Amino acid sequence: MSEKAQIGVTGLAVMGRNLARNFARHGHTVALHNRSYGRTKELVEEFGHEGKFIPSESAADFVASLERPRRVVIMVKAGGPTDAVIDEFAPLLEPGDMLIDAGNAHYLDTRRREAALKEKGLHFVGAGVSGGEEGALHGPSIMPGGPKESYDALGPLLEDISAKVDGEPCCVHVGPDGAGHFVKMVHNGIEYADMQLIAEAYDLLRQVGGHQPAEIAEIFKGWNEGRLGSYLIEITAEVLKQVDASSGKPFVDVVQDQAEQKGTGRWTVQAALDLGVPVSGIAESVFARALSGGADVRKAAADAGLPGPSPSAGAHGGDLQADVEQALFASKIVAYAQGFQQIQAASKEYDWEIDPGAMAKIWRAGCIIRAKFLDYIKQAYDKQPTLSTLLVDDYFLDAVSGAQDAWRRVVATAAQQGIPAPGFASALAYYDGLRAKRLPAALIQGQRDFFGAHTYRRVDKEGSFHTLWATDDRTEVEA
Repeated sequence: MSEKAQIGVTGLAVMGRNLARNFARHGHTVALHNRSYGRTKELVEEFGHEGKFIPSESAADFVASLERPRRVVIMVKAGGPTDAVIDEFAPLLEPGDMLIDAGNAHYLDTRRREAALKEKGLHFVGAGVSGGEEGALHGPSIMPGGPKESYDALGPLLEDISAKVDGEPCCVHVGPDGAGHFVKMVHNGIEYADMQLIAEAYDLLRQVGGHQPAEIAEIFKGWNEGRLGSYLIEITAEVLKQVDASSGKPFVDVVQDQAEQKGTGRWTVQAALDLGVPVSGIAESVFARALSGGADVRKAAADAGLPGPSPSAGAHGGDLQADVEQALFASKIVAYAQGFQQIQAASKEYDWEIDPGAMAKIWRAGCIIRAKFLDYIKQAYDKQPTLSTLLVDDYFLDAVSGAQDAWRRVVATAAQQGIPAPGFASALAYYDGLRAKRLPAALIQGQRDFFGAHTYRRVDKEGSFHTLWATDDRTEVEA
């Protein structure tokens, strides 16, 4: 074979097919492989005019069609299927070649795979790819991890096909081994929180504001022109103005109120628990989806007639629309602050040296959580790379300070009207926890020491201490 491909894609379902087309559209010769050769043929027949493709029926022919160092993009289901593809291709590759997992893999799996393949002289790159099927085709946000030297050969191709903001690619080397997939996981966790907050805003505007979906669509359309401007706000307006063709009802009224999830939100929360980072907003969004999906439990509660107030339009004391906008923006800031804190904690734990400002930069386009205020996040970390939390940056501090009264009114109204708003409420509780001069954790430490002799620290002297609770005088001893 005379001509060699610069990159290859194995796994040609929607995402893999669109990534392959994206590479070809940018002038790269792309090797194609799929477990079922029929899907490979279909891609070439339908989209062969978009660029140069080299289809192969076998893994061996596919590998042979690639120039060195070989770059093999894997686009199959996470878990076992990914391991199976790695086991199939690794023996066919040579030292210096690279396998790129562009799916939603768990970062611990990526760390395991990277370590195992390193022993064989192969580079393994876990690359987070955000933007869905349209992003994959027209320009996603890409978060590659793995060895830095692999990025020298792979990075230019990924940057070429990524989304651009002012000519800058939404792609950067995130860090070693599982760093890329970790950042993509947290991206998805923030996405969960953002979507939950938007849903709560809609619910309040409808049940307390008395607005119909088409009216709320216009409200969101207006918000999208301001500081809340983002992809999710934009598509929310589109969804809310949609009318079901068969019934003539608003689209949102004919869809079951049971939100599904694929697991990345849960992974984010599980990882945060392991790292000891409070991502309460993300956690509440995951639990809210789980609650919505618990049809049997919800039916049992409804049948039992759990008591509570019935929402009434006009019950909010202030300008509901303005107050909800404030609460939504402040709560959104908290969700991002928690996500970035988690990224920083993992970076420290695994020695990844992730640049948080660079993450904000590559999320500005191509990905689901792209938003105007990511520019301010980038600026915050550019000014202070070790920023402990976004909430102390001047821009975000001013924003949440200005939202105070409205934010509290919205959470109070939701509670008084019996409307679940776990996203708004948990964000406010987190904010209040951060600003509290003293938390009740001192009491918890006393309880732990009483029943388990777990010891405690004092505010007035160094060291760990334990009180002999079972003695008459309850003597304190240094542990």
